[in-house]
Amino acid sequence: MKTPFPARPTLRLSRLFLAGCAVAAIAGCDSTGTFDADLRNFGQIGFDTSHAARQATAARPTPDARGVISYPNYQIAVARRGDTVTSVAARVGADPAELARYNAVSPTAPLREGEVLSLPRRVAEPTPPTNTGAIGSEAISITSLASNAIDRAEASAPAAAAPATPAKPATPSAEPTRHKVARGETAYSIARYYNVPVRSLAEWNGLPADLAVREGQYLMIPVANAAPPKTAAATTQPGQGSPTPTPPSAAKPLPAETPPKASAPVDKSAAPDLGASRTAAAKSKLQMPVQGSIIRPYVKKKNDGIDIAATPGTSVAAAEAGKVLLLSQDTENVYFVGIKHANNLVTIYYNVTDIQVKKGDDVKRGQTIAKVASSQPGYLHFEVRQGLDSLDPMPYLQ
Repeated sequence: MKTPFPARPTLRLSRLFLAGCAVAAIAGCDSTGTFDADLRNFGQIGFDTSHAARQATAARPTPDARGVISYPNYQIAVARRGDTVTSVAARVGADPAELARYNAVSPTAPLREGEVLSLPRRVAEPTPPTNTGAIGSEAISITSLASNAIDRAEASAPAAAAPATPAKPATPSAEPTRHKVARGETAYSIARYYNVPVRSLAEWNGLPADLAVREGQYLMIPVANAAPPKTAAATTQPGQGSPTPTPPSAAKPLPAETPPKASAPVDKSAAPDLGASRTAAAKSKLQMPVQGSIIRPYVKKKNDGIDIAATPGTSVAAAEAGKVLLLSQDTENVYFVGIKHANNLVTIYYNVTDIQVKKGDDVKRGQTIAKVASSQPGYLHFEVRQGLDSLDPMPYLQ
Protein backbone atom coordinates (compact mmCIF):
# COMPACT_ATOMS: atom_id res chain seq x y z
CA MET A 1 0.00 0.00 0.00
CA LYS A 2 1.39 3.37 -0.95
CA THR A 3 1.92 5.93 1.75
CA PRO A 4 0.16 9.28 1.46
CA PHE A 5 3.44 11.15 1.65
CA PRO A 6 6.55 9.42 0.33
CA ALA A 7 9.37 9.85 2.79
CA ARG A 8 11.24 12.94 1.68
CA PRO A 9 14.78 13.05 3.02
CA THR A 10 14.84 16.81 3.60
CA LEU A 11 18.57 16.81 4.23
CA ARG A 12 19.35 15.06 0.94
CA LEU A 13 16.97 17.33 -0.96
CA SER A 14 18.57 20.38 0.66
CA ARG A 15 22.04 19.17 -0.34
CA LEU A 16 20.96 18.70 -3.93
CA PHE A 17 19.41 22.15 -3.90
CA LEU A 18 22.53 23.71 -2.36
CA ALA A 19 24.64 22.10 -5.05
CA GLY A 20 22.40 23.62 -7.74
CA CYS A 21 22.54 27.01 -6.04
CA ALA A 22 26.33 26.81 -5.89
CA VAL A 23 26.44 26.32 -9.63
CA ALA A 24 24.08 29.25 -10.07
CA ALA A 25 26.24 31.39 -7.77
CA ILE A 26 29.32 30.69 -9.83
CA ALA A 27 27.45 31.68 -12.97
CA GLY A 28 26.23 34.90 -11.27
CA CYS A 29 22.99 35.80 -9.44
CA ASP A 30 20.19 38.19 -10.42
CA SER A 31 20.27 40.84 -8.56
CA THR A 32 -19.02 43.88 23.69
CA GLY A 33 -18.99 43.30 27.62
CA THR A 34 -22.21 41.15 27.99
CA PHE A 35 -21.91 37.88 29.91
CA ASP A 36 -22.54 35.01 27.50
CA ALA A 37 -23.68 32.07 29.66
CA ASP A 38 -23.85 29.45 26.93
CA LEU A 39 -20.75 30.67 25.02
CA ARG A 40 -22.65 31.05 21.78
CA ASN A 41 -20.66 34.14 20.83
CA PHE A 42 -17.31 33.65 22.48
CA GLY A 43 -15.18 36.58 21.33
CA GLN A 44 -16.08 37.37 17.72
CA ILE A 45 -16.00 33.81 16.46
CA GLY A 46 -18.81 31.89 18.16
CA PHE A 47 -19.30 28.15 18.47
CA ASP A 48 -20.97 26.10 15.75
CA THR A 49 -21.73 22.44 16.47
CA SER A 50 -22.89 21.62 12.95
CA HIS A 51 -19.37 20.60 11.91
CA ALA A 52 -19.12 18.19 14.86
CA ALA A 53 -22.47 16.65 13.89
CA ARG A 54 -21.24 16.10 10.35
CA GLN A 55 -18.08 14.46 11.76
CA ALA A 56 -20.01 11.91 13.87
CA THR A 57 -18.65 8.41 13.33
CA ALA A 58 -20.02 4.95 13.99
CA ALA A 59 -18.59 2.63 16.63
CA ARG A 60 -15.99 0.06 15.58
CA PRO A 61 -17.64 -3.28 14.67
CA THR A 62 -17.51 -6.06 17.24
CA PRO A 63 -14.87 -8.70 16.37
CA ASP A 64 -15.57 -12.43 16.32
CA ALA A 65 -14.50 -14.85 19.07
CA ARG A 66 -10.90 -14.79 17.84
CA GLY A 67 -10.80 -10.99 17.77
CA VAL A 68 -10.99 -10.76 13.95
CA ILE A 69 -13.01 -8.17 12.02
CA SER A 70 -13.45 -9.14 8.36
CA TYR A 71 -14.00 -6.75 5.45
CA PRO A 72 -14.24 -7.61 1.75
CA ASN A 73 -10.68 -6.42 1.01
CA TYR A 74 -8.82 -6.95 4.29
CA GLN A 75 -9.04 -8.26 7.85
CA ILE A 76 -7.82 -6.94 11.17
CA ALA A 77 -7.22 -8.57 14.56
CA VAL A 78 -8.07 -6.83 17.83
CA ALA A 79 -5.65 -7.47 20.71
CA ARG A 80 -6.78 -8.55 24.16
CA ARG A 81 -5.26 -7.68 27.51
CA GLY A 82 -1.81 -9.22 27.83
CA ASP A 83 -1.52 -10.04 24.12
CA THR A 84 1.64 -9.91 22.03
CA VAL A 85 1.95 -10.19 18.28
CA THR A 86 2.89 -13.83 18.73
CA SER A 87 -0.20 -14.68 20.81
CA VAL A 88 -2.50 -12.86 18.38
CA ALA A 89 -0.94 -14.75 15.46
CA ALA A 90 -1.46 -18.08 17.26
CA ARG A 91 -5.11 -17.25 17.95
CA VAL A 92 -6.02 -16.23 14.39
CA GLY A 93 -3.76 -18.72 12.57
CA ALA A 94 -1.18 -16.33 11.11
CA ASP A 95 2.61 -16.40 10.91
CA PRO A 96 3.99 -14.31 13.85
CA ALA A 97 7.04 -12.98 11.99
CA GLU A 98 5.03 -12.00 8.91
CA LEU A 99 2.33 -10.37 11.06
CA ALA A 100 4.99 -8.39 12.95
CA ARG A 101 6.75 -7.19 9.79
CA TYR A 102 3.45 -6.19 8.18
CA ASN A 103 2.58 -3.99 11.14
CA ALA A 104 6.11 -2.62 11.77
CA VAL A 105 6.31 -4.03 15.30
CA SER A 106 8.34 -6.65 17.16
CA PRO A 107 6.79 -10.15 17.49
CA THR A 108 7.24 -10.03 21.26
CA ALA A 109 6.10 -6.44 21.76
CA PRO A 110 3.22 -6.13 24.26
CA LEU A 111 -0.04 -4.87 22.79
CA ARG A 112 -2.68 -2.67 24.35
CA GLU A 113 -6.17 -4.02 24.86
CA GLY A 114 -8.17 -3.00 21.77
CA GLU A 115 -5.09 -2.31 19.61
CA VAL A 116 -5.56 -3.46 16.03
CA LEU A 117 -3.19 -5.40 13.77
CA SER A 118 -3.73 -5.61 10.04
CA LEU A 119 -3.53 -9.19 8.75
CA PRO A 120 -1.14 -9.65 5.80
CA ARG A 121 -3.06 -12.72 4.57
CA ARG A 122 -6.70 -13.58 4.80
CA VAL A 123 -7.54 -16.09 7.53
CA ALA A 124 -10.57 -18.35 7.72
CA GLU A 125 -13.88 -16.58 8.06
CA PRO A 126 -15.55 -16.93 11.49
CA THR A 127 -17.80 -19.96 12.01
CA PRO A 128 -20.67 -20.55 14.49
CA PRO A 129 -19.61 -22.14 17.77
CA THR A 130 -20.58 -25.75 18.46
CA ASN A 131 -22.01 -27.39 21.60
CA THR A 132 -18.61 -28.85 22.54
CA GLY A 133 -17.61 -25.60 24.19
CA ALA A 134 -14.72 -24.89 21.80
CA ILE A 135 -14.05 -23.41 18.39
CA GLY A 136 -11.20 -25.44 17.02
CA SER A 137 -8.70 -25.46 19.84
CA GLU A 138 -9.96 -22.26 21.51
CA ALA A 139 -12.54 -22.18 24.33
CA ILE A 140 -15.69 -20.14 23.81
CA SER A 141 -15.70 -16.81 25.65
CA ILE A 142 -18.49 -16.94 28.28
CA THR A 143 -18.74 -13.15 28.22
CA SER A 144 -19.16 -13.17 24.44
CA LEU A 145 -21.87 -15.85 24.59
CA ALA A 146 -23.76 -13.99 27.33
CA SER A 147 -23.61 -10.75 25.38
CA ASN A 148 -24.84 -12.45 22.21
CA ALA A 149 -27.69 -14.12 24.13
CA ILE A 150 -28.85 -10.80 25.59
CA ASP A 151 -28.70 -9.15 22.15
CA ARG A 152 -30.75 -11.97 20.61
CA ALA A 153 -33.30 -11.83 23.45
CA GLU A 154 -33.80 -8.09 23.01
CA ALA A 155 -34.07 -8.37 19.24
CA SER A 156 -36.63 -11.19 19.38
CA ALA A 157 -38.66 -10.06 22.41
CA PRO A 158 -41.95 -9.42 20.49
CA ALA A 159 -41.78 -12.82 18.78
CA ALA A 160 -42.18 -16.29 20.27
CA ALA A 161 -39.05 -17.74 21.77
CA ALA A 162 -37.37 -20.39 19.69
CA PRO A 163 -34.06 -22.26 20.02
CA ALA A 164 -31.41 -20.61 17.91
CA THR A 165 -27.84 -21.38 16.92
CA PRO A 166 -25.41 -18.47 17.43
CA ALA A 167 -25.15 -16.73 14.07
CA LYS A 168 -21.97 -16.04 12.17
CA PRO A 169 -20.79 -12.47 12.84
CA ALA A 170 -21.96 -10.29 9.98
CA THR A 171 -19.41 -8.56 7.79
CA PRO A 172 -19.57 -4.81 8.46
CA SER A 173 -21.47 -3.06 5.67
CA ALA A 174 -19.11 -0.08 5.32
CA GLU A 175 -15.44 -0.88 4.77
CA PRO A 176 -13.19 1.74 6.41
CA THR A 177 -10.25 3.20 4.55
CA ARG A 178 -6.99 1.63 5.70
CA HIS A 179 -4.13 4.13 6.13
CA LYS A 180 -0.43 3.30 6.43
CA VAL A 181 1.36 5.82 8.64
CA ALA A 182 4.17 7.67 6.87
CA ARG A 183 7.22 9.28 8.43
CA GLY A 184 6.37 12.54 10.18
CA GLU A 185 2.63 11.90 10.39
CA THR A 186 0.71 12.09 13.66
CA ALA A 187 -2.74 10.98 14.77
CA TYR A 188 -3.81 14.63 14.59
CA SER A 189 -2.59 15.16 11.02
CA ILE A 190 -4.18 11.90 9.86
CA ALA A 191 -7.51 12.71 11.54
CA ARG A 192 -7.42 16.21 10.04
CA TYR A 193 -6.66 14.84 6.56
CA TYR A 194 -9.62 12.40 6.64
CA ASN A 195 -11.87 14.90 8.48
CA VAL A 196 -12.63 12.58 11.40
CA PRO A 197 -12.36 13.24 15.15
CA VAL A 198 -8.99 12.23 16.54
CA ARG A 199 -10.80 10.61 19.48
CA SER A 200 -12.69 8.29 17.10
CA LEU A 201 -9.43 7.45 15.32
CA ALA A 202 -7.91 6.51 18.69
CA GLU A 203 -10.90 4.40 19.74
CA TRP A 204 -11.06 2.49 16.46
CA ASN A 205 -7.36 1.63 16.57
CA GLY A 206 -6.68 1.30 20.31
CA LEU A 207 -4.12 4.12 20.34
CA PRO A 208 -2.34 5.00 23.60
CA ALA A 209 -3.22 8.00 25.75
CA ASP A 210 -0.57 10.14 24.03
CA LEU A 211 -1.99 9.15 20.58
CA ALA A 212 1.43 7.98 19.42
CA VAL A 213 1.62 6.21 16.06
CA ARG A 214 4.58 4.53 14.37
CA GLU A 215 5.83 4.63 10.81
CA GLY A 216 4.46 1.67 8.86
CA GLN A 217 1.51 1.13 11.21
CA TYR A 218 -1.89 0.47 9.61
CA LEU A 219 -4.84 2.51 10.92
CA MET A 220 -8.54 2.12 10.18
CA ILE A 221 -10.26 5.41 9.39
CA PRO A 222 -13.62 5.58 11.21
CA VAL A 223 -16.67 5.53 8.97
CA ALA A 224 -19.37 8.18 9.20
CA ASN A 225 -22.44 7.44 11.28
CA ALA A 226 -25.27 6.56 8.91
CA ALA A 227 -27.96 7.62 11.40
CA PRO A 228 -28.99 11.28 10.89
CA PRO A 229 -28.88 13.50 13.97
CA LYS A 230 -32.14 13.61 15.91
CA THR A 231 -34.17 16.79 15.75
CA ALA A 232 -35.94 18.45 18.64
CA ALA A 233 -39.49 17.28 19.33
CA ALA A 234 -42.33 19.59 18.35
CA THR A 235 -43.82 19.46 21.85
CA THR A 236 -42.41 18.93 25.32
CA GLN A 237 -43.76 17.85 28.70
CA PRO A 238 -44.83 20.53 31.17
CA GLY A 239 -41.90 22.00 33.06
CA GLN A 240 -39.32 20.95 30.46
CA GLY A 241 -39.29 24.14 28.47
CA SER A 242 -40.30 24.87 24.91
CA PRO A 243 -38.37 24.32 21.69
CA THR A 244 -36.75 27.35 20.17
CA PRO A 245 -38.97 28.69 17.36
CA THR A 246 -37.64 28.99 13.84
CA PRO A 247 -36.85 32.62 13.04
CA PRO A 248 -39.14 34.11 10.38
CA SER A 249 -36.08 35.02 8.33
CA ALA A 250 -35.20 31.32 8.06
CA ALA A 251 -38.72 30.17 7.14
CA LYS A 252 -39.54 32.88 4.62
CA PRO A 253 -37.11 33.75 1.86
CA LEU A 254 -36.10 37.31 1.33
CA PRO A 255 -37.95 39.16 -1.45
CA ALA A 256 -36.26 39.10 -4.79
CA GLU A 257 -34.26 42.19 -5.49
CA THR A 258 -35.31 44.27 -8.44
CA PRO A 259 -32.32 44.76 -10.68
CA PRO A 260 -31.48 48.40 -11.35
CA LYS A 261 -32.39 49.79 -14.70
CA ALA A 262 -29.64 50.11 -17.21
CA SER A 263 -28.15 53.54 -17.43
CA ALA A 264 -26.44 55.29 -20.23
CA PRO A 265 -23.05 53.85 -21.28
CA VAL A 266 -20.20 55.09 -19.11
CA ASP A 267 -17.37 56.91 -20.75
CA LYS A 268 -14.27 54.82 -20.02
CA SER A 269 -11.85 56.81 -22.15
CA ALA A 270 -10.30 58.53 -19.11
CA ALA A 271 -10.17 55.43 -16.88
CA PRO A 272 -6.61 54.67 -15.67
CA ASP A 273 -4.87 51.45 -16.69
CA LEU A 274 -4.52 49.78 -13.27
CA GLY A 275 -2.59 46.88 -14.77
CA ALA A 276 0.16 49.20 -15.91
CA SER A 277 0.45 50.78 -12.46
CA ARG A 278 0.92 47.60 -10.43
CA THR A 279 3.50 47.97 -7.69
CA ALA A 280 6.68 45.95 -7.57
CA ALA A 281 5.38 44.15 -4.45
CA ALA A 282 2.24 43.02 -6.26
CA LYS A 283 4.29 41.74 -9.19
CA SER A 284 6.51 39.70 -6.86
CA LYS A 285 3.55 37.56 -5.69
CA LEU A 286 3.50 33.96 -6.99
CA GLN A 287 0.63 31.96 -8.43
CA MET A 288 -0.37 28.52 -7.18
CA PRO A 289 1.49 25.83 -9.17
CA VAL A 290 -1.60 23.56 -8.88
CA GLN A 291 -5.09 24.19 -7.53
CA GLY A 292 -5.84 22.24 -4.36
CA SER A 293 -6.03 22.38 -0.58
CA ILE A 294 -2.95 22.59 1.63
CA ILE A 295 -2.64 19.16 3.27
CA ARG A 296 0.72 19.74 4.94
CA PRO A 297 1.81 23.22 6.04
CA TYR A 298 5.24 24.85 6.10
CA VAL A 299 7.32 24.09 9.20
CA LYS A 300 10.85 25.52 9.28
CA LYS A 301 13.52 22.79 9.09
CA LYS A 302 10.87 20.05 9.19
CA ASN A 303 8.82 20.67 6.05
CA ASP A 304 10.55 23.41 4.05
CA GLY A 305 7.49 23.97 1.86
CA ILE A 306 3.82 23.11 1.55
CA ASP A 307 2.09 19.99 0.22
CA ILE A 308 -0.83 20.75 -2.11
CA ALA A 309 -3.44 18.06 -2.83
CA ALA A 310 -3.54 17.32 -6.56
CA THR A 311 -4.67 14.44 -8.75
CA PRO A 312 -1.74 12.57 -10.36
CA GLY A 313 -1.32 13.82 -13.92
CA THR A 314 -2.37 17.40 -13.09
CA SER A 315 -0.33 20.04 -14.91
CA VAL A 316 2.20 21.88 -12.75
CA ALA A 317 2.58 25.59 -13.63
CA ALA A 318 5.56 27.85 -13.03
CA ALA A 319 4.70 30.16 -10.14
CA GLU A 320 6.49 33.07 -11.83
CA ALA A 321 8.63 33.80 -14.86
CA GLY A 322 12.25 32.71 -14.52
CA LYS A 323 14.98 30.33 -15.67
CA VAL A 324 15.11 26.59 -14.98
CA LEU A 325 17.91 26.18 -12.43
CA LEU A 326 18.02 22.39 -11.98
CA LEU A 327 16.26 19.13 -12.82
CA SER A 328 17.07 16.26 -10.47
CA GLN A 329 15.78 13.37 -8.39
CA ASP A 330 16.34 12.13 -4.85
CA THR A 331 17.53 8.70 -3.71
CA GLU A 332 13.98 7.32 -4.02
CA ASN A 333 13.72 8.40 -7.68
CA VAL A 334 11.29 11.23 -6.93
CA TYR A 335 11.86 14.05 -9.44
CA PHE A 336 11.87 17.79 -8.73
CA VAL A 337 12.41 21.02 -10.68
CA GLY A 338 13.98 24.28 -9.49
CA ILE A 339 13.29 27.65 -11.14
CA LYS A 340 15.22 30.84 -10.39
CA HIS A 341 13.33 34.16 -10.47
CA ALA A 342 14.19 37.82 -10.01
CA ASN A 343 15.64 39.05 -6.71
CA ASN A 344 17.42 35.71 -6.12
CA LEU A 345 14.08 33.97 -5.45
CA VAL A 346 13.90 30.22 -6.22
CA THR A 347 10.86 27.91 -6.37
CA ILE A 348 11.05 24.11 -6.04
CA TYR A 349 8.43 21.68 -7.44
CA TYR A 350 8.81 18.19 -5.90
CA ASN A 351 7.01 14.90 -6.73
CA VAL A 352 6.64 15.57 -10.47
CA THR A 353 6.88 13.55 -13.64
CA ASP A 354 6.67 14.15 -17.41
CA ILE A 355 8.99 17.18 -17.08
CA GLN A 356 8.49 19.47 -20.09
CA VAL A 357 11.44 21.87 -19.64
CA LYS A 358 15.19 21.49 -19.50
CA LYS A 359 17.91 23.21 -17.51
CA GLY A 360 18.54 26.76 -18.67
CA ASP A 361 15.11 27.21 -20.29
CA ASP A 362 13.30 30.51 -19.78
CA VAL A 363 9.74 29.94 -18.56
CA LYS A 364 6.75 32.23 -18.26
CA ARG A 365 4.39 32.64 -15.33
CA GLY A 366 1.72 29.90 -15.54
CA GLN A 367 3.65 27.83 -18.12
CA THR A 368 3.28 24.05 -17.69
CA ILE A 369 6.62 22.61 -16.59
CA ALA A 370 5.64 19.07 -15.49
CA LYS A 371 2.83 16.82 -14.23
CA VAL A 372 2.03 15.65 -10.70
CA ALA A 373 3.56 12.20 -10.11
CA SER A 374 1.53 9.17 -9.04
CA SER A 375 1.06 8.85 -5.26
CA GLN A 376 -1.76 8.08 -2.84
CA PRO A 377 -3.10 10.62 -2.18
CA GLY A 378 -1.73 12.77 -5.01
CA TYR A 379 0.17 15.89 -3.98
CA LEU A 380 2.77 18.46 -5.07
CA HIS A 381 5.47 19.65 -2.66
CA PHE A 382 6.20 23.35 -3.32
CA GLU A 383 9.05 25.38 -1.81
CA VAL A 384 10.07 29.04 -1.97
CA ARG A 385 13.67 29.99 -1.18
CA GLN A 386 15.57 33.28 -0.93
CA GLY A 387 19.07 32.25 -1.85
CA LEU A 388 19.72 29.26 0.44
CA ASP A 389 17.06 30.05 3.06
CA SER A 390 13.60 28.43 2.90
CA LEU A 391 10.59 30.74 3.22
CA ASP A 392 6.92 30.16 3.98
CA PRO A 393 5.27 30.07 0.52
CA MET A 394 1.84 31.23 1.77
CA PRO A 395 2.61 35.01 1.93
CA TYR A 396 3.78 34.80 -1.69
CA LEU A 397 0.70 32.88 -2.84
CA GLN A 398 -1.94 34.99 -1.10
